[in-house]
Amino acid sequence: MRALFVGGLVDNSELDLDAVRPPAHYPENGGAGRPRYRLSRIGRTSDAIAYAVYAAPDLAQDEVERIAGERDYARRFEAEETSAQ
Repeated sequence: MRALFVGGLVDNSELDLDAVRPPAHYPENGGAGRPRYRLSRIGRTSDAIAYAVYAAPDLAQDEVERIAGERDYARRFEAEETSAQ
């Protein structure tokens, strides 16, 4: 599964996640007192989670949805995107 980042210092970055389900925050166990990226959107194919969109903590949900739509993650991964909440 791919982790896709919206906003913050790593905006428009990607990395592979070795997990069955995406963690609620990235990094999962930051512990440094710094804001963590929060899980915002999930892209599913018929048999697996293809990607997880993580948003900067200060980014509004409607802005995350707008940016994810512009970047067209669902089409790129041939997945159906839904809210993580």
